[in-house]
Amino acid sequence: MTEQAAEQIKVSIESGQMQGSALRVAAKRRGDGSIEYAMGFDEITENDTCTDQHGVRIAIAPTSLDLLSGAILDFDRPENEAHPQFIFLNPNDPQFSPPDVTAEEK
Repeated sequence: MTEQAAEQIKVSIESGQMQGSALRVAAKRRGDGSIEYAMGFDEITENDTCTDQHGVRIAIAPTSLDLLSGAILDFDRPENEAHPQFIFLNPNDPQFSPPDVTAEEK
């Protein structure tokens, strides 16, 4: 998770009075091979893998672990979009293309 994503999630935690809840991140493979993502605030279960990133507690169920391995959650404005949004940078997704770092540095 990037710092930008963590800051946006912290705003949601405060405004939604979700203190004490974890951000649950889930992923499942679609029929075409792409990955569908879901996020929401939830209680941690004993089977979850949990981590803290930039002050945000994240819970991932065992069924999503392999698909999310190596993924980064970011909050940015994608090309051709007017507003920033949460995006998953996931090398496990066949539709993934790494960000053009040189374009971002300009």
